[in-house]
Amino acid sequence: MTARSEHVTIGALTVDDADRCAELENLLFPGDDPWPTAAFVRELAATHNHYVAARIATELVGYGGISRLGRTPPFEYEIHTIGVDPEYQGRGIGRRMLDELLNIADGGVVHLEVRTDNEPAIALYRSVGFTQVGLRRRYYRISGADAYTMRREAQ
Repeated sequence: MTARSEHVTIGALTVDDADRCAELENLLFPGDDPWPTAAFVRELAATHNHYVAARIATELVGYGGISRLGRTPPFEYEIHTIGVDPEYQGRGIGRRMLDELLNIADGGVVHLEVRTDNEPAIALYRSVGFTQVGLRRRYYRISGADAYTMRREAQ
C-alpha cells in the first residue's frame, strides 16, 4: 500500500504527540517562530482548548487546535493552528481536521489568523464560510509577515 492510499484517522492529540508537533512546526513554519514542544504541552493542558490529530497508522501527520473564548454562552472560538506534514498535503487532511474543529465550535462564531501569502489555507477557510475581516501587520514577529484575520459567522 502506498502512502497516498493509506487510511487517515482523526482523533485526539495527546501530550505524547508534542515532540512530533514541534518537529512539524519547524518544517511548516521555519521563519515564523514555530511552537516548541512546551507550547504544545501548555496548549493541551488548557481547559478550553481542544486539539485533534491526523494519523496514518501510528504516525502523526497533522494537528489542529481550537479554543473556546469567554465564560458564558454564546461562545466564540478561535482556531489556534492547523498543520499537515508537507509529504501529506493536498490529500484533504487539513480539511478533515478543520471540519472536526468546526464541529467542536458547535455552530458558534469562529476566528483565526492566516498568513496573507498562504493561498491554499485561505482558500480552504473561504470554502467553509470564513471571510476576511481585518489585516494584522507584522503579525508573525520573526519574519514580519502580515496575517488576515478571518471570521466565520455562527452557523
